[in-house]
Amino acid sequence: MKEQYKVGVVGATGMVGQRFVTLLENHPWFKLTVLAASGRSAGKTYEEAVGSRWAMATAMPESVKQMVVQDASQVEEIAAQVDFVFCAVNMKKDEIKALEEAYAKAECPVVSNNSAHRFTADVPMIVPEINADHVEIIDAQRRRLGTKRGFVAVKSNCSLQSYVPALHPLKEEFGISKVLVCTYQAISGAGKTFETMPEIVDNVIPYIGGEEEKSEKEPLKLWGHVEGDQIVCAEKPLITAQCYRVPVTDGHTAAVFVSFDKKPTQEQMLKAWAEFSGPSQQLNLPSAPKQFLHYHSEDNRPQPKLDRMIENGMAVSIGRLREDILFDYKFTCMSHNTLRGAAGGAVLLAELLAVKGYMD
Repeated sequence: MKEQYKVGVVGATGMVGQRFVTLLENHPWFKLTVLAASGRSAGKTYEEAVGSRWAMATAMPESVKQMVVQDASQVEEIAAQVDFVFCAVNMKKDEIKALEEAYAKAECPVVSNNSAHRFTADVPMIVPEINADHVEIIDAQRRRLGTKRGFVAVKSNCSLQSYVPALHPLKEEFGISKVLVCTYQAISGAGKTFETMPEIVDNVIPYIGGEEEKSEKEPLKLWGHVEGDQIVCAEKPLITAQCYRVPVTDGHTAAVFVSFDKKPTQEQMLKAWAEFSGPSQQLNLPSAPKQFLHYHSEDNRPQPKLDRMIENGMAVSIGRLREDILFDYKFTCMSHNTLRGAAGGAVLLAELLAVKGYMD
């Protein structure tokens, strides 16, 4: 692994792009070298391009204010300046697919926050604590693309990060037959603030386009396996989902109902959560939480306002575990959607790929 990698952010002016900028400010392995966005922003300084749309709680880093934003469509030019890019663009899916593959074919690895490639059979969709072994499919993808270095790797939907990590150690130990999940998703998941989404104040919106399908299908790819030149999705558990937009700035909450192949005791579930760790912790990756899953014994936890920044926003909080009359158990989960769920999860994935040698 190199001591430091030169990194670009494609889609740098949007909310997730801004989060990437803040996370890379003092990163020990990754040096932010290129900021890229649409042609409307190209040629402006980053400060000018973002203007009043800076949505982070912390100030814009001084180091990026005067960086000139480049045109994201100038793939070869940007690829020549960096070792890899993070991608968080707001475009149509087919356009995103084409753009990300263009960077990969320019021998520039892409770590994507976008959903466009999540079900491309040879593109790994990885939560490092859950399915780090899926990185091996990259060799097959490179053969398809005709590349030596270039590839696309993606992270999963941000709402999955709240509840799938809590299900994972239970699935491994006891088997899970069915899951019902209701997610209550923060407005930053739509790239919005209360100023730019006034309709959410004093309101709940019971629809987020495409979100329920992602919640029901993406976990099965995470729990799938590499077979030849594709990732084969798991066949179970059966998952049904309802997704709501709620008036919360950051932090997706999930109400989870689960039935098992072999019903555990509550004590066994608490032990499984407390003891769970994955490759992120074992490899001591810079962005990894020391304790991934945190159980709260109070009746009124977890809460986004109180718990979203545990472990720098990279942990998952769990609470209210109890038996259910229709399912075996029910509990509540919560995670920070733009840290663990979006940009932070992508940075963690890039760290895993770097350790495994895929960025060299």
